[in-house]
Formats: sequence, C-alpha cells, structure tokens
Amino acid sequence: MSGQKVWISTAQVAEKILLLAKADAGLTLFYTDLDRKYVEVREIEKMGRHAVDSNQVFFDALPVPEADRIGDEGKGFEYILHGMNPERILIAAELVGLGRCAVARAAKYAKERIVFDRPIGQNQSIQHPLAAKWMALEAANLMAFKAASLYDAGKPCGAEANAAKYLAGEACFDACQQAVMTFGGFGYAAEYHVERYLRESFVGRIAPVSRELILCFIAERVLGLPKSY
Repeated sequence: MSGQKVWISTAQVAEKILLLAKADAGLTLFYTDLDRKYVEVREIEKMGRHAVDSNQVFFDALPVPEADRIGDEGKGFEYILHGMNPERILIAAELVGLGRCAVARAAKYAKERIVFDRPIGQNQSIQHPLAAKWMALEAANLMAFKAASLYDAGKPCGAEANAAKYLAGEACFDACQQAVMTFGGFGYAAEYHVERYLRESFVGRIAPVSRELILCFIAERVLGLPKSY
C-alpha cells in the first residue's frame, strides 16, 4: 500500500494503524502493523494539544496481509461512517468541558480580583458576558446529550451530532476568549492557563469537520436546500 495522510495522532509511538485503502472492490478497512521500514512519520509542531503528537505519514509499498482486513472488502468507507457521529458527540462533550473550565476560572478570578475596593466581578460588564457564555455552553451540552441518546437508541443522529459539535465549538471558543479578557493582562500570561484554553479551543472548531461543512450539512439534509458546492 502506498500513499500519504496528514494529521495522524500518536504515530510517533504507534505499533498498529487503521488504514482505509483502495482495493479491487473499493475502499477497504485494515488494521495492520505500522512497519517503519515502509512508513515515514514526520511530526507536526502545533500551537496546542501537546499531549498528543500529530503527524504526516508517508507509505511506500507497505505490505498489508489480507488477514488484517476488517469486515468485507469494499465496505471500508461504510464502516468508517459509523464512527463519525459518535466522534462528533465526543468532541462536543470535550468542548463543553473546556468551556466550563474557562468560565469557572474566570468567575473565580473575578471574585478575587479587587480594583477600587471591590471585586471586578461585581461589575455587570464582567458578570454578563460570563453568564452568557455559561448559558451557551449548557445549551450546547443539551444538544450533545440529545445526539448521544439518539445514537444509543440506534436512531439517526447526523443532524444532532453535527449541531452539537458546531454549537459546542462556538460556545467553547467564546467562553475561552471571554476568560482571557476577564483576566485582562494576566490572561495573556501562561501562569493563569486561560491563554492555553483559548489555544486548545481552536482544535474542536477545525476538526474533525469544519464549521462551514456542518452548516452545509444542516442546510441540505435538514432544511432541504440545494447543494452549494
């Protein structure tokens, strides 16, 4: 098997790899050895998510035995699709958690930071944005739970899973940005962590699917609008 793929997680340490490859009958899924005699792995330096390495991977005639095939030949893409909705739900839950952490840190700081003999959290210009971010995160969380309940029941959940990922991504980013602004100059300091939260919030907005593609999906599949691309 020859080819290349970008944004592969943990390839620096992985011994096995899940491959979607072209076969005679179509796209087929394999779980096989990551034999580095045939595979080059280049790590990508990132702005965040340093706990997990991300990589470009180049395959040069990697031998893949038929015994490593998952399921039927030609049905690999169908199998991959089954994992996309729960992945979106998982990402949504992660984003809600990150946003909640940012709001909690900002609220704690707003109660402790005293300026002109009063905590800055007593000012509505500090209170109201944080309250709005909390509400947005809770709304996104409800959509994530709706999508998860549909998935668990074996019902269609594509719209809800995508909506959860979109709503959580936007709510998380807004919450992390507001946390930085609540801290003011200290929000830019690594010591208080909120700058890191803001950097991490970008991951869930970009991957595994962009905001724009989710909007296209909802427009076409839910609202019945014509395809725009």
